[in-house]
Amino acid sequence: MTKPDFSKMSCQELRAYVLAHRDNDEATEALIRMGNPNSPVYPFPKTDEDLKAMEEILKRKLGSSGGAG
Repeated sequence: MTKPDFSKMSCQELRAYVLAHRDNDEATEALIRMGNPNSPVYPFPKTDEDLKAMEEILKRKLGSSGGAG
């Protein structure tokens, strides 16, 4: 049996593969590396103002998720 090329699979295909082959760590790692294409990307803070803005974003995110704060 040939090994599938995880880099050529769509996110949905890879997720289905991982669900069907839960013991395949390589597939699971490929899915994690793929990430969520809909997730926002935040630049690394370079100034104090950027750092404060990032802190506010994190506070909002943690506050809205219902997590302990």
